[in-house]
Amino acid sequence: MVLRRSALLYCVSAVFILIAVAAVFTTLVARFAWPHAVVAALATLGMLGIALARDARRRPTSLKIGPDGLATSNRAGQSIAQGRIVGCAQWSGWLLSIALVGDNGRSRTLLVTADMLCSDHFRELAVQARRAAHGAL
Repeated sequence: MVLRRSALLYCVSAVFILIAVAAVFTTLVARFAWPHAVVAALATLGMLGIALARDARRRPTSLKIGPDGLATSNRAGQSIAQGRIVGCAQWSGWLLSIALVGDNGRSRTLLVTADMLCSDHFRELAVQARRAAHGAL
């Protein structure tokens, strides 16, 4: 399955960044001069913006559901996460959180929003993830 970029994740991330920048500014403007607060707020904006861009490059662009679990890969075709499904949580019809455990025992959580897949594929993934998670218990 090919995953689209999620507008929901980008919007939530942008709102988080704006709230963090506003919090830094309002906290520091009360204690220091406003130019110092502006510099700190801009530094916070820069660091969180870089983190968002870095995270966007590492997000999966494709999913492959197999009999043994789930595999994800990025745009370059490199494997991001692979393993069996050990947990699944679904929040309404918007977000699916899938916990994977690889062969090496490391766990990874995969977030899939409804706007990343067509509605039929999202439902199919949710059902398969719930089945696999209940089978792992």
